Amino acid sequence: MADQKASSKKYKFKAEITQLLDILVHSLYTHRDIFVRELISNAADALDKVRFEEVRGTEIADPDLDYEIKIELDKDKKLFVITDTGIGMTKNDLINNIGTIAHSGTADFIKQLAAESKESNAGPNLIGKFGVGFYSVYMAGTEVVITTRSFKKDEKAYEWRSDGTGSFTITELDNAPRGTRIEVHLREEALEFAEKYRIESVIRKYSNFVSFPIRINGEQVNTISAIWREPKSTIKDEQYKEFFKFLTNNEEEPLTHLHLSADVPIQFNSLLFIPKVNYEIMGLGEREIGVNLFLRRIMVQDHCKDILPQYLRFVRGVVDSDDLPINISRETLQENTDIVRIKNVLVKKLLSHLEELAQKEPETYKTFWNEFGRIFKEGYSDYANVEKFAELLRFNSSHHENAEGLTSLAEYAERMVEGQKDIFYLSGNNRDSVAKSPHLELFKKKGIEVLFFTEPLDEFVVTGLHKYKDFELKSADQTDPASLKDIKSTTDDAKKDEKKADSKKLGDLCTRIKNILGERVTEVRASERLTDSPAVLVNPDGSMSAQMQKIMQTINKDMKVPAKIMEINPTHPLIENMLKVYQKDAKDAYLTRATENLYYSVMILDGYISDPHKMVEEMQELLVESSNMYTEKF
Repeated sequence: MADQKASSKKYKFKAEITQLLDILVHSLYTHRDIFVRELISNAADALDKVRFEEVRGTEIADPDLDYEIKIELDKDKKLFVITDTGIGMTKNDLINNIGTIAHSGTADFIKQLAAESKESNAGPNLIGKFGVGFYSVYMAGTEVVITTRSFKKDEKAYEWRSDGTGSFTITELDNAPRGTRIEVHLREEALEFAEKYRIESVIRKYSNFVSFPIRINGEQVNTISAIWREPKSTIKDEQYKEFFKFLTNNEEEPLTHLHLSADVPIQFNSLLFIPKVNYEIMGLGEREIGVNLFLRRIMVQDHCKDILPQYLRFVRGVVDSDDLPINISRETLQENTDIVRIKNVLVKKLLSHLEELAQKEPETYKTFWNEFGRIFKEGYSDYANVEKFAELLRFNSSHHENAEGLTSLAEYAERMVEGQKDIFYLSGNNRDSVAKSPHLELFKKKGIEVLFFTEPLDEFVVTGLHKYKDFELKSADQTDPASLKDIKSTTDDAKKDEKKADSKKLGDLCTRIKNILGERVTEVRASERLTDSPAVLVNPDGSMSAQMQKIMQTINKDMKVPAKIMEINPTHPLIENMLKVYQKDAKDAYLTRATENLYYSVMILDGYISDPHKMVEEMQELLVESSNMYTEKF
C-alpha cells in the first residue's frame, strides 16, 4: 500500500469524457468480464516494458521485485484489486495516458523504441494500441483508484482516483513500490468479480498464457504455459497431451497434433489438435470452429470462424500472432488480408499433416477418417486445395470383403485393370444395397473395382472433384457397356455369344412390357450389363446418377419419379419364362402381373417406392396365384 498522501489536484477528463465513457462502458464491450482481461493485458505490458528496460541496462527502482501480477479479492468490501511490478507511471503518464481517451502509452512506447533502434523487433512484444482498455473497468466498478510509481529511481508515487463521471484526482504520495495497483470498487451487480472462481474462469479463458505469474489471493492460477510459442524440439509429448486436456476440458488424449511456426507471409505460431472423438456424431449437433485466436498470448476471439474452413471445424487449438490488427474493443478482427494468409497456410499444412499421417500411420488415419470423414468431405468445394483434398479421401469398394475396408483414389488407380480409363463408383444407402445392385454385375464380369458411395455427400464430392489426376469419375449406373468393350471379360466368350443369340427373341416381349408399363419407362430393351439379375433401370440421358436424382427428389418434394429405361436379362429364368408365356399367349394376365412386380422390384433396388400399397397388392396377388397352382397338386 502507498504511504501517506502529500498533495492532490483535480483534473477534468478530456474529449468530453462523460459521454465517451458512457459509450465505452455500455456499447463497446460485449461481455463485462472483458475488463479483467484488459487489466491483466495492461499489467503484462507494464512488466514487459520494465524487463526490457532492465535488459538494456537502465537503472530501475526496486530491482529486487519479482515480475508478477497479483489479484486480491474481498467480497465483504466489494473490492477487486490487481497489482503489477511493472514500469509504473509518472504524473504526466497518468494525465496523458489515463486522463485521455484513445491515447495509448503503449503506442508511444513502441514509437520511442523504434526511434532508438533501426531494428523493427528491438522492443518487447506489447498488447494494446488504443488506450481504451482500462476504461472497461467502469462496466464493473463505481470508483477506481490507481496507485503507481514509475520505474525511474527519482520519480515519486501517485494516486489517481475517479468515478468516471467527468473528472479525476491525482494525489502525490510519499512512497510506493514500483509498478501499478488498481483498486476497483465493484458495483452491486458486479460482485461476482470478487469471487475467486469467477476470476479464475476469466483468466483461463483469456489470459492463462500470459508469460508472468498471475496470483489470486497468493495462489498462482496460470500454470499452463504457451507451449505453441516454444520450439517444437523442446516440447515433450506429455506436454502436448496436458495442453490438449486443458484446452478441451476433457481427459481424452488427442489423436494427433500439428505444431507450426511461420514467418511468411505473416509471422504467427499455432498448435492444432485433432481429437479422437467426433462429438457431432454423438448427437451434439454441429460444433463451431475449434480454434482460438490469440494476440501475444492473450485470447481475443474464441471459435474464430475466419481461421479455418468449416470442413476442418473438428480441429482444436490456438493461433497466435504479434501483428494482427484488432478493433478498438479487441473482441473482433478488422478485415484484412493477414487472416486470409494465415488461413491459407494453416489449411495447406493441416492437409499435408494428414497426408503424412495416412502414409506413416495408416491405422491412426483410419481412426481419423471413421470419426471425421463425413465432415472432411464437406471440403469438396475447396478448389484451392482440391489435389491434396482428393488424396485424403477414403471409400469402401468392391475390392473389400466388408464395410470396414477403406481405399484411397491413389490405391484404386494402382489396381485399375488393363484398358480401364475411368474411376467408377456406385451410390446407395449402405454397402449391402450397393454390393447387390444389378449395375455392379457388368463390372464384376470385367473385373473392374467400383467405389461404394454410401453417403449423400459423396455425390457432391464427386461433382466437386470431377477428375482424379487423368481419370474421370463416373457413376456405374450411367456407364454405357459399350464403353467397356476394350476391357476383356473374365467370363468365357461362349456364354456371351449364347446371350446375344437369346436376345434376338426378345423384341416383341420388350414391346409388350413397354405397353404394360406405359409412361413409367421410356424404353424396354435387352441388357448387355446384367448377368444375375432379371432387370435394371437405366437413366436415359446419363446426366444424373440415380442417387443424385433421389437427393434432388428429397429436396424438391413435388419432383416426380423419373421415367427410365428398363433393361431385361435374356438369360435370367424369370425373363425366359415370361418369353415362353408371351409366345403362347401375348395377352396372358400373368405377363401383366409379372411385369408389374418386376417393375416394382427394380424400383426398390433403384431406391424408389412410389406407391408401396400398389406394390404390396400386386405381390400378394401373385403369391395367391402361385400358391393356388401349388395346392392343385394335392
